Amino acid sequence: MNPRIGNIEGFGLDTISLAGSLSAKLTAVRDAGFGQLMLSARDLTTHPEGVDAAIAAVRASGLRVTGFQVLRDFEGLEGHLRDYKVDVAKSMLELCAAVRAPVLLVCSSTSKHASADLDVIAADLRQLAMLAVPLGLKIAYEALSWGRTVSDFPMAWDVVMRADAPNLGLGLDSFHLFATQTPMDGIDELDPRRIFLVQLADFMWQEVRSIEERIATARHFRVFPGEGVHSDQVAELVTRLDRLGYRGDYSFEVFNDDYQQMPPATVAARALRSAIWLGETVLQRSVPLPGRIRLRRPG
Repeated sequence: MNPRIGNIEGFGLDTISLAGSLSAKLTAVRDAGFGQLMLSARDLTTHPEGVDAAIAAVRASGLRVTGFQVLRDFEGLEGHLRDYKVDVAKSMLELCAAVRAPVLLVCSSTSKHASADLDVIAADLRQLAMLAVPLGLKIAYEALSWGRTVSDFPMAWDVVMRADAPNLGLGLDSFHLFATQTPMDGIDELDPRRIFLVQLADFMWQEVRSIEERIATARHFRVFPGEGVHSDQVAELVTRLDRLGYRGDYSFEVFNDDYQQMPPATVAARALRSAIWLGETVLQRSVPLPGRIRLRRPG
């Protein structure tokens, strides 16, 4: 760990943001000074020495796992499609528990085969939450901006409330919020105890003019907060959440083809600059101890 920086509390890095092997990613995140990271299932399943070795590497890294992703197109299905996705969900929940991640991220369905009935969607998410209970896990439901039915966080929140499961909450992603130009006033209506994860990213243009461009931007052209043209909006989002009472984790989820051609340490350093900007400038956190940046209030 970088002795000049120390452990950064509250902010972490998503492994999707980095190129290279799992070992290289773990080293880059830790050496940059972060104490946590968000894992993808592929980090484990593509490890050359197998899943068990990948799990052991994560545990040995000393990094806290913020969450685990991502279960897609789960809700609203019937018959054999539903059974198939339940099996997939069980496998992902087991991996999530194995790396001691507290939260499994679930994205709203894009499937044309899925029901658009919000009560059906809520019932399926309630079932998923029940499957997670024996493992001590939470489910964070995130609205994809190109979701078939649920495409913004107010609608995702409606579904979470309909499901009424204590371990089912909301996952917020700044990219989707900005891409759809969803008003942020709705943040103030959320229960901070039911926000289980916040993922942060920016992008380089003011607006996306089509669904196709939105998807391409999301998957290839995100940048870290403070690097894009939505810095004011990122700052407002984090400030609103802090004022609301959210004291959970923030993860930088930055899909960027250019970053995939850069050394993981270089990209992790860019993420560190974002954490310092958000924690020390936007949230006006002080440094309580020499060499230690504290970005989150206790409690």
